[in-house]
Amino acid sequence: MPTPIETPTARRWGLGGLVMLVLCALAVTVVIGIVRTASAPIEKVPVAASSHAEPEPSSAKLYVHVSGAVAVAGLYVLDDASRVMDAIAAAGGLDEKADAAAVNLARPLTDGEQLHVPEVGETPRDVPGTPGAVAGGSINLNTADLTTLETLPGIGPALGSRIVAWREANGPFESVEDLLAVAGIGEKVLAGLRDLVVV
Repeated sequence: MPTPIETPTARRWGLGGLVMLVLCALAVTVVIGIVRTASAPIEKVPVAASSHAEPEPSSAKLYVHVSGAVAVAGLYVLDDASRVMDAIAAAGGLDEKADAAAVNLARPLTDGEQLHVPEVGETPRDVPGTPGAVAGGSINLNTADLTTLETLPGIGPALGSRIVAWREANGPFESVEDLLAVAGIGEKVLAGLRDLVVV
């Protein structure tokens, strides 16, 4: 029986079939990989906190004793950046007898102070330990020492010394307007002091 002769065409078909088989196998492998990736759970990566995060608010506190003409006098714990108006608000606000003009609402508070809100017609009281400082945050021109006077805006050592010298030469100030008689104090300086001082 004659042996069949392998022609070039037959060889091409055999090689082509092998290539097709390999390509099909690769395609199946790729498809399986895609399906597995799509069905796998997505892992959440935590985001690192930004170095520009907002700073945490300060935990420092002020203890302030509020007394006088307020709704509820007592000891209040306030944030360290609080002002007189915050302490009065914590105490329920001013009552109907309060002399609001005698209190500097914008003054920053200090830890351990007593804030006294006077009634209308009440004589301002000196605050112990601070010569010339009166309850409510004002400064008494007739009792303040040089150091206390220098805490006022626009008043340095020179003007403070002149205020003390004028007081010693002429007696107590009778009104805040008398400051105009002190050399170096004009209307502009007086305007900045008017709500901060008393006599």
